[in-house]
Amino acid sequence: MFTYISIEEFADGVVKNNKDTNRKELIASLRKALAAKRNGARCMICGAPIWAAGSGVTGTYLCFTCTTGEADDSEDYEIE
Repeated sequence: MFTYISIEEFADGVVKNNKDTNRKELIASLRKALAAKRNGARCMICGAPIWAAGSGVTGTYLCFTCTTGEADDSEDYEIE
């Protein structure tokens, strides 16, 4: 299972590793993706619940596996 963190903590990590990322825009995108997940958004490829953290970064509503190609999410984050 994911490690759950706040939107702000996740955004700080993304910005730290991607200096050209606009933190304010990223937080807005993450909030939108999290709201979509809470409203039942599904992966446009397989139909699983979306991965809000990844969807907020990429702007595409996909699940963890369809985003990363990996099945094990135990070392990754999800926003709450």
